[in-house]
Amino acid sequence: MPGNPLRRSVFGYGLALAVLAAAALFGVAFGIGTGAVSISMPDIWRYLFQGYDGPMREIVWNIRLPRTLVGALVGANLALSGALLQAVMRNPLADPHMIGVSSGAGLFGIIVLILFPHMWSMLTPVAFLGACGAALLIYLLAFRDGVRPVRLILAGVAISSFLGSGISALLIFFSDRVDGALAFLVGGLSAKSWPELGAMLPYSIFGILVALCGSSHLNVLALGDVNARGLGLSVESVRFIMTAVAALLAASAVSVAGLIGFVGLIVPHMVRLLVGGDFRILLPASALMGAAVMTFGDTIARILFAPVELPVGIIMGVLGAPFFLYLLRREAGR
Repeated sequence: MPGNPLRRSVFGYGLALAVLAAAALFGVAFGIGTGAVSISMPDIWRYLFQGYDGPMREIVWNIRLPRTLVGALVGANLALSGALLQAVMRNPLADPHMIGVSSGAGLFGIIVLILFPHMWSMLTPVAFLGACGAALLIYLLAFRDGVRPVRLILAGVAISSFLGSGISALLIFFSDRVDGALAFLVGGLSAKSWPELGAMLPYSIFGILVALCGSSHLNVLALGDVNARGLGLSVESVRFIMTAVAALLAASAVSVAGLIGFVGLIVPHMVRLLVGGDFRILLPASALMGAAVMTFGDTIARILFAPVELPVGIIMGVLGAPFFLYLLRREAGR
């Protein structure tokens, strides 16, 4: 019936997802077309889908397209990881960077880059181990008769600071090998191409699929531990699996793009304003908006001070820090 609220909500959710998907696609097109040499949308279409062999084909296919796709996947992974951590930890301030998951992946990634550069292909699984270890340690430190948001934030900041000290120590002791490591710490997409996309794609697909399959369990978990157990949910199993998935998504992004902060914090909150708190819609919407935010952010970082290229991590930090302070004040006022 026309007045059916369920039908209206389904239509609204579908429309919101369609708009976010269009924004992500436009972000990819904007990234491909914008730079030192501008390429029009009709030419982009010809190069990509009609086999057009013009002078800009090499720029489109081997420079801008893979870099933009890597950026979209990094943004989707970080946003989805943040949404999962906020759900599992019931903390609106949780995100991979703030909680320390990214720092764990970053430390293990720096160890590979500095001490074992010949093992580059192992960067993502090693970063995943670091992210999981950091998440587990933070959760154990914050757990005492349940998890409280304040304890979780304090534990995350402490662990993040500790792991950051480890990274700094490595940079000092191996100062002759820090060139690639410094770019990794700032976070950026410079020179990312098809090999990086191929390296993170399997982990991303697996993590995204598992997260989407577990969305209904997160809705039950949002009712509280007691109610969730009463409905037959294995609370600790869901927490463990979803935390591991969040760590995998964050690690795959960090291993390729470095330590990019605040995407996992900003995007899920922006999406909640559009679609509400149903994780069946929130998770795919967060992934789409994360892709859009990262592709636009990287393009702005490339052109803002051209010919000097800013790492996109700086842009995300400038946008994310004020938003984090806003959330902190809002939570303090409740």
